[in-house]
Amino acid sequence: MEKMRGATTYILWVLIISFGLLWMLADTQVFDSMMRGPRSAGEVNGEEIGLDEYQQRIQYYVQQYNRQNEGQMTAERRAYFEEQAWNELVATKIMTQKMKEMGIQVTDAELVQMITGENPDPLIKRQFQREDGTIDRAALRNAIESEKMTRQWIMIEERLRQKRRQQKMSTFIQAALDVGTREINDAYVEQNSYADVSFVRFPYADISKDEITVNDQDLRQYYREHEDRYKRKKTYQFEYVSFDKTPTKQDTMRTIKELKGLRSEFANTREDSTFLARYQTDASYKPTRVKKSELRKEFSPVLELENGKVTEVIKADDRYHILKKLDESSDEVEFIRLTYGVDADPIATVEEAHETADDFSYYSEQSSFSKEAQRRNKEVKSASATKGNNFIPGIGQSRQIMQFLEPAGRGEVSQPIELDNQFVVIKVTEIKSAGVQPFEEVKEQIRTRVLTEKRRARMVDQASRLTSENGTLEEIAKAAGREVQTAADLTLGSATIPAAGREPKVVGAIFGLEEEALSSPISGNSAVFVVRLDSKDMADPNQLSSSARQKLAQNLQRQKTQTYMEVWMDQLKESAEIVDHRDQVFR
Repeated sequence: MEKMRGATTYILWVLIISFGLLWMLADTQVFDSMMRGPRSAGEVNGEEIGLDEYQQRIQYYVQQYNRQNEGQMTAERRAYFEEQAWNELVATKIMTQKMKEMGIQVTDAELVQMITGENPDPLIKRQFQREDGTIDRAALRNAIESEKMTRQWIMIEERLRQKRRQQKMSTFIQAALDVGTREINDAYVEQNSYADVSFVRFPYADISKDEITVNDQDLRQYYREHEDRYKRKKTYQFEYVSFDKTPTKQDTMRTIKELKGLRSEFANTREDSTFLARYQTDASYKPTRVKKSELRKEFSPVLELENGKVTEVIKADDRYHILKKLDESSDEVEFIRLTYGVDADPIATVEEAHETADDFSYYSEQSSFSKEAQRRNKEVKSASATKGNNFIPGIGQSRQIMQFLEPAGRGEVSQPIELDNQFVVIKVTEIKSAGVQPFEEVKEQIRTRVLTEKRRARMVDQASRLTSENGTLEEIAKAAGREVQTAADLTLGSATIPAAGREPKVVGAIFGLEEEALSSPISGNSAVFVVRLDSKDMADPNQLSSSARQKLAQNLQRQKTQTYMEVWMDQLKESAEIVDHRDQVFR
């Protein structure tokens, strides 16, 4: 106690200083900053991807989509644009950093030339080109000077600058990836050499499973020798419950009622195209003129009307229509139609489903996912997903689900995720790290492969025996009880044999034969082949004209550059330090 009383002075001073520091930090709003978390969408090698540029890129795609499509933007489509924007911005940052490192820059003068020069970039042409092909310079100048377009122009300029950088980079790379004469000659020969062949095919499946013995030792040996085949990416096991948001009977009745309410106005309007545009018909504005004999049965009520009158509501192809008769001759009728599909009511159907799913998500976190599903009489389904693959068996394509799964932990429950026709709530049940799959998990897959290998060996032995005992292809076929099949105009560059499937190894062997020669048994993907080369026409590169040679060289150069850029970008991404803050920022 005496020691504590003696130390009281020091303790008081420590407390006073601590309170002072806390007060000063509070004034600097450091705690607010800590609570807010990341202020950017992510980072690439320490360089931020700003929230504004990320949101602007998404908005650009959304606006482009809305201009070209009348349908409503779905949550899944939005997720696609989010992922596209992120991947492009990451690639842009990486490439820009690399180009700066290499000294590749785009000057302001070059950018101005791409926008206002004699031959503007195609991005500018699409927006400001007249029907005669000339650029509307006045409209372009007004758009540039408009304050409302400032943000859009910043983004457009950045896209054009990046495009020009990439063009320079491509030119730089192309100079290093020359296409040689031998490559051109080989490509020409591959594309223009033909063969006619006859063959006998011995499918592996003709060997009965009962003839083959596969034991556990065979499976484990195959597993040890082919571990690379069973490497997996990170995978997620999850349970989910779905909440339907497809149109209801009430939505159908609402659509029919809406069309009924428009019949009188449709009949009285003199501007049919304006009327249809105003009420957003799903059908074309153009009148339909058809022969009466070819008129759909569902639309036959239009024949009973006077010109200018409108039918009752007609159902056809899961849509609802009212038809306005325009004209009729002895054998034809002309009409125009207002057509609606049945959409789910945004409030009564979609929002109600979302609220129900949201309640389920909340209460399943508080208690138990399975118990909450049972209480609501909902089926719990199971599914799995692989990192980097947006296709989920049983559900389909969903970037949104993958966006939830990738940062999620085991046992985590999602908020409602909106798919095309349903909301789903997900619970992560297991996360498997990337690596070689355990033997027990792939045992049945291995059994299938080992069975195929043993069938292959058995069939090669049979075909070899028949080939040695018979002199001609026809004799081999007769002895085996099989038919001689033919394939004409088989190209060297083809990997497929008509009626036999994908067999690149067999095609390669065919062009190595002499005419009229009989091959030894060739082991293909699905069968053993014994082939006779009936005729072969090998292309002569010396016959290639200079213009055709140049065109082929350009195509090869483009393919080579594209492949190199894809591989190079993958390598740059692997070596880059990429940090994704989006889950923290937008959750």
